[in-house]
Amino acid sequence: MPASPVQQITILGATGSIGASTLDVVARHPDRFAVFAVSAHRQVERMVEICLRHRPRYAVMVDADAATRLQRLLVQQGCRTEVLAGAAALEDVAAHGDVHAVMAAIVGAAGLKPTLAAARAGKKVLLANKEALVLSGRLFMDTVAASNAVLLPIDSEHNAVFQALPVDYRRIPGAAGVRRILLTASGGPFRSTPLEALDAVTPDQACAHPNWVMGRKISVDSATMMNKGLEVIEAHWLFGAPASIIEVVVHPQSVIHSMVDYLDGSVLAQLGNPDMRTPIAHALAWPERIDSGVAPLDLFAIGQLAFERPDFHRFPCLALAYRALEEGGSAAATLNAANEEAVAAFLEGQLGFRGIPAVIEATMERAGQHAVDSVEAVLDADRHARRIAREEIQTRRIP
Repeated sequence: MPASPVQQITILGATGSIGASTLDVVARHPDRFAVFAVSAHRQVERMVEICLRHRPRYAVMVDADAATRLQRLLVQQGCRTEVLAGAAALEDVAAHGDVHAVMAAIVGAAGLKPTLAAARAGKKVLLANKEALVLSGRLFMDTVAASNAVLLPIDSEHNAVFQALPVDYRRIPGAAGVRRILLTASGGPFRSTPLEALDAVTPDQACAHPNWVMGRKISVDSATMMNKGLEVIEAHWLFGAPASIIEVVVHPQSVIHSMVDYLDGSVLAQLGNPDMRTPIAHALAWPERIDSGVAPLDLFAIGQLAFERPDFHRFPCLALAYRALEEGGSAAATLNAANEEAVAAFLEGQLGFRGIPAVIEATMERAGQHAVDSVEAVLDADRHARRIAREEIQTRRIP
């Protein structure tokens, strides 16, 4: 039999933790995968390293000045990677005819348009950007269906649920006999911190996740459990599951990545070491399995697994996410935009840790909700929410 063609991969957000893990897995299988394009915002030095090692055809810098610097440095090094600039170039490399799969790992609302472009072009979309579904769930899923794109979740929790469901679960009436989807959560660094101590939490403390190595924004989202709230919304769209059957289970060891509870009493779980290369490798090779570089799980070393109910008083962001899913329309876009603004203010020392959910709740109250049936409507809701959130941040600004 002839050898399978090498899959060309575009990595949106190549300098982040997901991008780095994707590059690691791809490099382990040069007979199967090649890097077609990579993108970053303005991290020039890291992109030089990536281009020299992986030799992609294109490198996209959203920042035009950074693109100019990158091109100059690559020419000096004799690297033939072509550098493109601007947000439109992200969509171009996501939808390019030579691309087989797109890793959508740009954090936040900025990843929405290129991820939609990949779906519209019928690509295999490896979805690590949860905001694409949070902001435009119905629009995104309709685009995937219309173009026959393949959508594979990269979040460890959704990838675990995907693995625990039957392959043809979307074609089985009654959601394949599923009773509950159980999304596990580590509880972050403040799972047992006294509530009164949360007012004095610093950005460095919030970013010190006990199990995972992640970027600063998503680390703060883990500390507030907003990441889990966004994942609840994402699970609703990915698996066609109502909010009433999506439950969050605090599991401090982060060994069980999520579970599916069936009507017959079976509970299927996916376990593994907390390393994002596992879901990345699973999605890249799906439906096959390949080596990810992750060490085998040592159950004897772990010893025991613990589970707790989430405390909505400690983690109000989780409750706000359930509320946004229930309200529908633009509520989830408002939630996400307000969270991005509040987390950025916290990381810059302008807002206290407990000010994050306060800003989000106030923004949701003021913004209201309306239908979002186009990308423009989604982005309008996002912009409107950000304006309100910035005003709310100013009223709570740390002197």
